[in-house]
Amino acid sequence: MRLAVLLVVAVLVLDQATKAWIVYDVMSPPRIIPVTGFFNLVMVWNRGASFGILNTGAAWVPWFLAAVTVAVTIGLVVWLRRTDRWGLAAGIGLIIGGALGNLIDRVWYGAVADFVQLYYGNFYWPAFNVADSAITVGVILVLIDGFFVAPAADARKGEAG
Repeated sequence: MRLAVLLVVAVLVLDQATKAWIVYDVMSPPRIIPVTGFFNLVMVWNRGASFGILNTGAAWVPWFLAAVTVAVTIGLVVWLRRTDRWGLAAGIGLIIGGALGNLIDRVWYGAVADFVQLYYGNFYWPAFNVADSAITVGVILVLIDGFFVAPAADARKGEAG
């Protein structure tokens, strides 16, 4: 539980600090800043969910997504309190931290500030931020736990019992 709380706080601080730096310093005025041959800094306001889903511009969307985020976060906290596996706890902590980081944006700005743009040739991945990265890594850790760690732990319990 402590690991998860530490990750939630670390993700929130890093996410909000980088977003403030990008929004108020780097992207004032908004522009594209090439960093490498595959990475740009950009300013994208995502009023929808992942990959721009529900990015309709409707005033209700940020509030709907905020409510979903709160509900999912409550469920994740309940799940976190029931686990004793550090990998699962780390994954859940990263997801919660990322979700709360994007929730702060939705409440504060009405949209999520995305600024990392990766590309290869003419293929551009949708812009993202630190919170999105934490959610992605967290989901990967949860999947690893679910597919590999939990079945192995269950098998050991079965052999011992």
